Amino acid sequence: MRTRIKISLVLFLLIVSSCAQKQEQQEKIQLNGSVASAHPLATKAGMDILEKGGNAFDAAIAVAATLNVVEPMMSGMGGYGTIMIYDATTDKVRFLNASGRFPVNTDTDLMRAPTPDYMKNRVGPKSISTPGNLNAWSDMHTKYGKLDWKPLFNSAIDHAENGFTISSTTARWIGISFEDFSDYTRSFYGKDGSPLEEGDKLVQADLAKTFKLIANDGVAPFFKGDLAQAIDKRMQEVESFLSIEDLKNNKAEWWEPLTFNYKGYDVYTASLPANSFPAFVNLGIMQQFSDENLEHNSSEYLHLFAEMTKESYKSRLAYSFDPEVQKAPIDSILSPVALQAAANAIDREKASEFVAPFAKESRNTTHFVVTDKWGNTVSATQTLGNIFGSRIMVEGTGVWLNNSMAYATYEPKGNPMDAFPGRHKLSGDCPIVIMKDGKLWAALGTPGGHTITQNVPQIIFNLIDFNMKMQDAIDAPKIAFVEPDRIVVDPDMGDEIINSLREKGHLTTKRTIGNATGIKIIRDSQGNITGYDVGIDKRGEGKAAVVDH
Repeated sequence: MRTRIKISLVLFLLIVSSCAQKQEQQEKIQLNGSVASAHPLATKAGMDILEKGGNAFDAAIAVAATLNVVEPMMSGMGGYGTIMIYDATTDKVRFLNASGRFPVNTDTDLMRAPTPDYMKNRVGPKSISTPGNLNAWSDMHTKYGKLDWKPLFNSAIDHAENGFTISSTTARWIGISFEDFSDYTRSFYGKDGSPLEEGDKLVQADLAKTFKLIANDGVAPFFKGDLAQAIDKRMQEVESFLSIEDLKNNKAEWWEPLTFNYKGYDVYTASLPANSFPAFVNLGIMQQFSDENLEHNSSEYLHLFAEMTKESYKSRLAYSFDPEVQKAPIDSILSPVALQAAANAIDREKASEFVAPFAKESRNTTHFVVTDKWGNTVSATQTLGNIFGSRIMVEGTGVWLNNSMAYATYEPKGNPMDAFPGRHKLSGDCPIVIMKDGKLWAALGTPGGHTITQNVPQIIFNLIDFNMKMQDAIDAPKIAFVEPDRIVVDPDMGDEIINSLREKGHLTTKRTIGNATGIKIIRDSQGNITGYDVGIDKRGEGKAAVVDH
């Protein structure tokens, strides 16, 4: 009997010890922060940095660099992006513009008729714009980083050098793009002359060497040194507008963010030269209908959203200016008078005709969110433009170069969305930081081209108006107005609702919308961070560091 009691006691102590260790591990994760990204290996890279004492800014660089390796078709150092940060020390939200500028030698007449192959010029070598991501990562680290620069690239180097197993999604994009790859690129994106398939290992030895150089020497080699020379040489070979002078002139740019108070929540996003403000037009118009008890994703709600989005895009096409050239009247656009007038103009029963010119924009982007135990947060959208950007890789570097000029609007010549030599790239990203009662409340964002500034407000409405958790807010079916006469509807939307929209005159097409990520901060009654409500879009293959509560 005593032996059994002793054994039971030992087992009880082991269980208690195990539970205590598990609780201690969970508390450690909770205190370290949280990461939500489009790939599990990138999420792990960020969490590893947080667990080593790094802050959100350190971890964001590790996430971005790893995404360059494991999601190579979506973003990377040859690309561009839009970054929102919240610095807990100064209690300040800032916008870091990584979208760069159009090359100074840009000639957009080559992107218009009657130039032969002008449509090919819009997506190929001539569409390459100045990549700005690396300078942005570096400046963010200099101003806000906690750990040394070099170890932030350990994960990216490891997965590039030793390879990683590709998913069905990555394999599909490689297969679609393979015929455009050079022999050099095909040598490691393919096997026996065919594209890599799901389950194969992608090894990027030259990209590993590039990251090692960046880790050891900083970003100077890319913008001024050997890498810059290699890029310049390749750009001359393919007759791109980009030159080493554009690389030398690139720098990280910090701007004051745009802010809008939606029902007591201070929502921040990127200001011009990023085209994020249409999302706030949606918030502002919806706020005019606060007295209505709109049911989530009812036909009345979705019709209203579709119509207000048309109003927001009229503003986008009319007022998307490079702020160094012309000041846009954003304050007037978001004034109560203008928002009420826009709300009054909406026909609640019938779809309106959208008559403004429209330009496509890349859906092939990535977004990630990082927050740390101090409350610092990074919400970043980064891209190459199209899948694998221009599909031009600089031999010996492993670096894909973007095709950002594919998303300029070339007709009529000289319109605000045209590609002007040396001017800012007007990106359509919309990373979000939300404050409540002076404290960080949430951060989120999504890829999706023109759907970005529609997906984002719908997530915000889901969080605030419909009191959803972050995962539910992101996963809920969405709609998006993407062409002059069409509404894209998430396949999960019910047929009855879709038919109701058609009865109101909307032409509908089923398609998934976005691949969002977000983190909402959980606090106790004293305002201390106790956990994270994290969401990763079910439409993608991403992963978040999540702790159940």
